[in-house]
Amino acid sequence: MLERFRPAHAVAALLAATLTFTAPGCSTTAGAAREDGAAAARPGTGTGSASRLPEPAPGRPVDRRTEAFLRDLEQRTFRWFWDTAHPTTHLVPDRWPTPSFSSVAAVGFGLTAYTIGAERGWVTRAQARTRTLETLQFLYDLPQGPQATGVAGYRGFFYHFLDMGTGLRFQTVELSTVDTALLMAGALSSAEYFDGEDPEEVRIRDLADALYRRVEWDWAQPRAPLICMGWYPESGFHTHDYTGYNETMILYLLALGSPTHAVGANAWDAYTATYSWGTYYGQEQLNFGPLFGHHYSHVWVDFAGIKDSFMRQKGIDYAENTRRSTLSQRAYAAANPKKFKGYSDDVWGLTACDGPGDVSYSIDGTMRTFYSYRARGAALGWSDDDGTIAPTAAAGSIPYAPEVVIPTLMTMKKKYGAPLFDRYGFKDSFNPTWNDPDRVREGEYVPRKYWVATDYLGIDQGPILAMLENHRSRFVWMLMRRNPYLVEGLRRAGFTGGWLAEAP
Repeated sequence: MLERFRPAHAVAALLAATLTFTAPGCSTTAGAAREDGAAAARPGTGTGSASRLPEPAPGRPVDRRTEAFLRDLEQRTFRWFWDTAHPTTHLVPDRWPTPSFSSVAAVGFGLTAYTIGAERGWVTRAQARTRTLETLQFLYDLPQGPQATGVAGYRGFFYHFLDMGTGLRFQTVELSTVDTALLMAGALSSAEYFDGEDPEEVRIRDLADALYRRVEWDWAQPRAPLICMGWYPESGFHTHDYTGYNETMILYLLALGSPTHAVGANAWDAYTATYSWGTYYGQEQLNFGPLFGHHYSHVWVDFAGIKDSFMRQKGIDYAENTRRSTLSQRAYAAANPKKFKGYSDDVWGLTACDGPGDVSYSIDGTMRTFYSYRARGAALGWSDDDGTIAPTAAAGSIPYAPEVVIPTLMTMKKKYGAPLFDRYGFKDSFNPTWNDPDRVREGEYVPRKYWVATDYLGIDQGPILAMLENHRSRFVWMLMRRNPYLVEGLRRAGFTGGWLAEAP
């Protein structure tokens, strides 16, 4: 996700002058409050009739206050996607309320969000169906080609950022392989959910299939068998490939599963050969510092019980690895080696997120360096921490470590309140150490309390929503278990066991 690591304010003035779209209000729709006791569609029926999402597993204690909090957070986060998408193109913004371009990865999360909203009854199935169809049709109709302007992508890939109103390449960003994969994952989840005979649902499936099949994954391998980070019409392929454990598992899996432009099976072996295994804060694990790398692919892939060659040798699966990474990061925060304010075993979470600005100054005799948007994290061999905590970092791990994630999220809301927890759930990030309102470059300072981001970010809202639903019902995972392309990709990567043994 190459171009994302940049100060958010760098393009704000330009965008403010060129974008006029304002998000509609967070109004409720017919059926928006009918989650408990409503007739929501079971994945796979295509009928919308007489069934509900699964309840918590038998024997799992249900605390009404906790469940109410999770429902409220999930619904608020869903409303962000529903309300802030462009009214005609339906592209999802990179961030809001700061005027923004669209992130194609955020569009992928948005497409999955619509299936959750329909299933929970926060919008009707017909509303979600129409929104999904119009989004996919717009994407499919966008021009593709090798030229630098006037197109949205090339060889089936999309540019990382698109203009919200036109859908064309934003400035000079890269043709992004991983962001295209996240978009395709969202599209394929839509195809699995809208499985009925309604003409709109048939068209959704056709469009999602066509979008996926035209991506030339094998073209993006200038140094095969690895997959390149991106391509620029001005200079060609990026000089780096995706290696090491990170968010790009979904990229490799969808590239392996393609019926039209598949990469070789040796791509997965080359990718896993660059893994970093070791013990960090008491947890033996496959290391990657920012927690988004443990979440993005896991939104759509249920890794519990299935293993590739690497994990068979280690005796765990990738789901357990995410749990261990979560627990180690929590332990890091509790130890708080850099002595940042506010860190504890109930307030933690490092990932890529907004920050107060690229500024250094002394606090209580210690020189502190802060950053704007940046990939923060803590793992063996690499850590980057400026005291900025992102709620999405904890929330994305909720299916794997609910006993530590849920108290953390509830503590954040109780301790920091508004504006951290607002209209659409948690703002992107906050920093309790920051104490100088005059130095703030982005976000805002709550007097005598903490710095907090102004914006919600689509790629951080997405894991909150989807992983809350996977924790509550396994809904997205169950949809994607039956997707033939993902199943084929997993099998070609050498995954065996668990649910995959029974997959068609």
